[in-house]
Amino acid sequence: MFGKRLLILIALLGTLALGAACTQAVGSTPTPGGISPATGLPGGGTGQPVIGAPADGGSSQQFTGSSPSSGYTTFAPQSQSYGTQQSGIWVSGSGRVVVTPDLALLSLAVQSRAKTVQQARDQAATAMDQVMTVLTKNGIQKKDIQTQYFNIQPEYVWNDFAKRQEITGYVVTNSISVKARDMEGLGVLVDKVADAGGDLVRVNNISFTTEDPDKYSAQAREAAVKDAMAKAQQFAKLTGVTLGKLVYIAETGSNVPIVRDYAEAKMLTAGAAAPPTPISPGEIDVTISVQAVFGIE
Repeated sequence: MFGKRLLILIALLGTLALGAACTQAVGSTPTPGGISPATGLPGGGTGQPVIGAPADGGSSQQFTGSSPSSGYTTFAPQSQSYGTQQSGIWVSGSGRVVVTPDLALLSLAVQSRAKTVQQARDQAATAMDQVMTVLTKNGIQKKDIQTQYFNIQPEYVWNDFAKRQEITGYVVTNSISVKARDMEGLGVLVDKVADAGGDLVRVNNISFTTEDPDKYSAQAREAAVKDAMAKAQQFAKLTGVTLGKLVYIAETGSNVPIVRDYAEAKMLTAGAAAPPTPISPGEIDVTISVQAVFGIE
């Protein structure tokens, strides 16, 4: 009986020893030095790339698990950003063309108030019809007259006794935009419009621009390119290098302004002896900006 128990104990110890040996072989992990005890390869012999740096501070190498080596520690390399390196000669150029405006933009309106919508609308319609008649008789084509805004709005007053708002009347507003090309007769035209519309007329704004802005933009663009090239040549001369070919050019800005100086034009309608309203278009600047890059030979 004792011998039988001894054999069972020996078999059990043998089984435990065999299980421990298998667990150590399968679960082995690489040492901090990067070499797996099980395979003797960097990264545990898995075949995966390992970025390593020698422990003695030498140059970094990449391992694939095919060449065993000792003394390497794994690390995460710092992220480096390589932006576009600016090389060559970078310059900007600007061109400017002074233009005498040949187109006036008028913002006109009539506004009426009355107790009822019908009365306010009729008054506004009559005044606007008279304004339109004056415009067409003075050379303004119908295609150059455009309705911009029409509104019927009630007016309220607070009834303190009833504690509520009450409608007291209605306001009708009708505004138009007009293109006028006769710069010299512009003041006379404005005065005639004011006479036609009477107290209901409103001159909201008069602005100036040019009929063909593309033509002047092309001239300003040519001047901007010449300015950029002259700057590049000067840079090359000052720095003792040879200017290379143009490698990049782009338009970075443009301005074809509409000058607004007459939003409060005063109407002089006191009588025939009064001079016409003085309105001067002045001058406007058309500007173009470019950026150019030249190589260095």
